[in-house]
Amino acid sequence: MQPNPITLITGANQGIGLQIAKELAAKGFTVLVGSRSIKHGEAAAKELGPNAVAIQLDVTDSDSIAAAANRVRQEFGRLNVLIQNAAITTTGDHAQTPQEYVAATRPSVVSLDEMRAVWDTNVFGVLAVYQAMLPILRNTPHSRIINVSSGAGSLTLASDPNSPLRAMFNASYSASKTALNGLTVAMAIELEAEGIKVNAVSPGYTKTRMSPEGTDTVEEGAAEAVRLALLGPYGPTGTFTHATLGVLPW
Repeated sequence: MQPNPITLITGANQGIGLQIAKELAAKGFTVLVGSRSIKHGEAAAKELGPNAVAIQLDVTDSDSIAAAANRVRQEFGRLNVLIQNAAITTTGDHAQTPQEYVAATRPSVVSLDEMRAVWDTNVFGVLAVYQAMLPILRNTPHSRIINVSSGAGSLTLASDPNSPLRAMFNASYSASKTALNGLTVAMAIELEAEGIKVNAVSPGYTKTRMSPEGTDTVEEGAAEAVRLALLGPYGPTGTFTHATLGVLPW
């Protein structure tokens, strides 16, 4: 990897994305803070220091994605690590308990508009950013992609009667992460011959604005993405891992 590697992190103005940005900036990365709100992105970049640059990036807006890709290409000319972190669980507020949320997102009752909105960010947004940034990644030696997924998307765990994740599997967020895992495998297969590594990580049940009842710290949630970002050119591809649990089943 070249000195002063460049990383773009989507949804980097808060939560796990911001923590990943902090740790990589401290390791000498130039961190491009992708944020739907440029104001919030600039505030985060100011907090991170001179190694951070805010970039307006709404993963559901094709014009925003194209503009972000043009800026990365023109101002930096390369992209060593793309970290796809932006995600939502719902378009509404977070006043529901986890049990109430899951009950409202069962296949028989889930709002199709709500489900489309969640998948637009968590699945189609990831693919759109991938397609826009891929030409830059291809022109950067030993580049890599890290998709922030969730153990909640594991079909193996959801199918296990003894898994605590089984009861929480729903048609909106959980299934969107299953789809993201599928995209990760498809990307890894597509890019394997080119040497571009593509992996999925689970941050665990991290306490953030999106999951205020989470039990893990943002430092714990960021750990696996940071580890993969720092790996050399001979790291793995096509894996799904967690910082302490290791390899997770798809």
